[in-house]
Amino acid sequence: MKTEPTSRKSAAPARVDPKSTVQSLAKGFRVLEAFTAYEPELTLAEVARRAGMDNATAFRLLNTLVAEGYALRVPDTRLFRLSLKVLDLGFNAIARMDLRERVRPVLRSLVGDVNEAASLAVLDGVEMLYVERVQAGLMRLGVDIRIGSRLPVYCSALGLAMLAYLSPERQRQLLDAVPRVKLTNNTITDKKQILARLTLIRKRGYVVVDQEITSGLRVLAAAVLDVDGYPIAAVSVAAPVMRMPLEEFVKLAAEPVSAAAKAIAKAIQAGGTMAATGV
Repeated sequence: MKTEPTSRKSAAPARVDPKSTVQSLAKGFRVLEAFTAYEPELTLAEVARRAGMDNATAFRLLNTLVAEGYALRVPDTRLFRLSLKVLDLGFNAIARMDLRERVRPVLRSLVGDVNEAASLAVLDGVEMLYVERVQAGLMRLGVDIRIGSRLPVYCSALGLAMLAYLSPERQRQLLDAVPRVKLTNNTITDKKQILARLTLIRKRGYVVVDQEITSGLRVLAAAVLDVDGYPIAAVSVAAPVMRMPLEEFVKLAAEPVSAAAKAIAKAIQAGGTMAATGV
């Protein structure tokens, strides 16, 4: 069984007179802190136990977080999980620690004669959420992807790259969570085929999606792994099909993208600011 790595020791909280604090807010933060990258989905009772409060209080706080968009109910279950709206609260801290400045040069190095865009995305539920992107001329292909854009996990290169490193149980759960719609004639929607594909992706270390989301566009992606081999993000490059044959694209892009994934993992670990969410 995989154990959760020891977290970095955070700074001790400042001493504040309890009379000048809002205890309900403090309890709300304890609820948020109950969720972890390794256990992103919890029942009400689990949240209450971890936050050190009774079920009724945890229920009211969770409902408030759901209403404000910071938590979500997992469909057809009694589980709750955090949404990536929580991540928005930390973006100022991330910018202050220069994480995006560290990642952007890596993405920029991938854009050139072969690739017209490079992206970093994280898993949010059953979708990939773009958190950084460098692009050259993709607009001529009619593709409008920017920071904050989302793509389905089951058929996007970024999503498949991350799925490949999740447990088989989690893979099936995510694949069954939403209808798998054919976006183009090349989109693979059969679960058995996707699962077999994930095994191959993990063996190769990267995935190629050839016109499966947008006709005329192919994408190659690799997972960004933490020190325990757990996927925390994925990096991709995109290029028009007309530019070169598929085999040549893979030959030119696979190694740089794999190297970029490792470089980004080091940048994230150095910044200590990004955790796997929604996985």
